Amino acid sequence: QVHLVESGGGSVPAGGSLRLSCAASGWNISVNCMAWSRQTPGKRREGVASFDPDGSTTYGDFVEGRFTVTRDNAKNTLSLQMNSLKPEDTAMYYCAAAFWTGRRCLRMGNGDFGYWGQGTQVTVSS
Repeated sequence: QVHLVESGGGSVPAGGSLRLSCAASGWNISVNCMAWSRQTPGKRREGVASFDPDGSTTYGDFVEGRFTVTRDNAKNTLSLQMNSLKPEDTAMYYCAAAFWTGRRCLRMGNGDFGYWGQGTQVTVSS
């Protein structure tokens, strides 16, 4: 059974930093697609960062170089270092996973990854 557990969220002032972690079990993150997404009430879920099996990473346009996603294969953990946080970064951050087809990440019909954690709340004050 795939199980993803996020941690590291909290409340910080604008300009602060947080490091989120996603511990995966029943799932080898090194050979599958991993991603961080976030959602604010009233807004559509948006992608924050992704990490593919080939080591490639992508970031949402709003990241603007402030975040770094890393993968620790030995610990089977995905992390997201967030610096220079802004109030608009306030959201529930989710760890997500999807199968790697060899060419792309396998998404659901709505475009989402198939597995999700419970999320960790990030709140950035003005």
